[in-house]
Amino acid sequence: MPEIPDLNIFCTNLAERLVGKKLKAIRILIDRRLKQPEADFKAALEGQKLVAINRVGKQLYFGFANDHLLGLQLMLYGSMHWYEEKNDNKFTIAELLFSDGPGLAITDWQKAVILSLDPEVSKVPDALHLPAGYLVQALKGKNKAIKTLLQAGKVVQGIGNAYVDEILYAANLSPFSIAAKIPEKKIGVLTKVIEEVLVEAEAHIRKNFPDTITEKERDFLKVHLPKHKLTPKGEPILVAEIAKRRTYYTAGQDLYD
Repeated sequence: MPEIPDLNIFCTNLAERLVGKKLKAIRILIDRRLKQPEADFKAALEGQKLVAINRVGKQLYFGFANDHLLGLQLMLYGSMHWYEEKNDNKFTIAELLFSDGPGLAITDWQKAVILSLDPEVSKVPDALHLPAGYLVQALKGKNKAIKTLLQAGKVVQGIGNAYVDEILYAANLSPFSIAAKIPEKKIGVLTKVIEEVLVEAEAHIRKNFPDTITEKERDFLKVHLPKHKLTPKGEPILVAEIAKRRTYYTAGQDLYD
């Protein structure tokens, strides 16, 4: 699943090629997750100039000159691909064709990608823009595992399964820790580490895959490594399920329960 580091880079690369161009046509091939009919998307967006592409949490928002928004959530296996003239990508959910520019195909073999017209933008804080002291208050009284709360999107937006493991490893905090039991000082460490891990990952991907609009390898991660048995420090990587999500961690991470 693309997460904040990936999506920030996608925004940059999409904007470089598309902002300022008019959307000639939008074609939705798989409409089972649409909340509005395709005709509404066409009426609102076709012929309109794209003025901005932004990310909030795990969603991308394509902003048009007439103040309409096209929301895109790629979910677990969604991806984007450029095409010229004809789209040959398999499992295409939608096609966006711009004037004097390339086409953008949105694909997903699971057919789970969500396209929305003028979606309501969540007010839950984005992981890269947490107010000072926010997590201390937000985690009070929460008797769920910290991993579950961080990736559910109701306390913090934008952190998925892979990066929540990385963040908790960097904070030396067990994913099984009960949120309400974590000391305030440790929550301060967690808050700092969230930004550090995401920014560091984005820098790595941007350096190695500067033009990407699709998710790339994550072998640079330190603990969420399905193909590895040890962290770069030589610690055994343990695997468990938390709320039906495969979780990678080490025995040395502090547990508060």
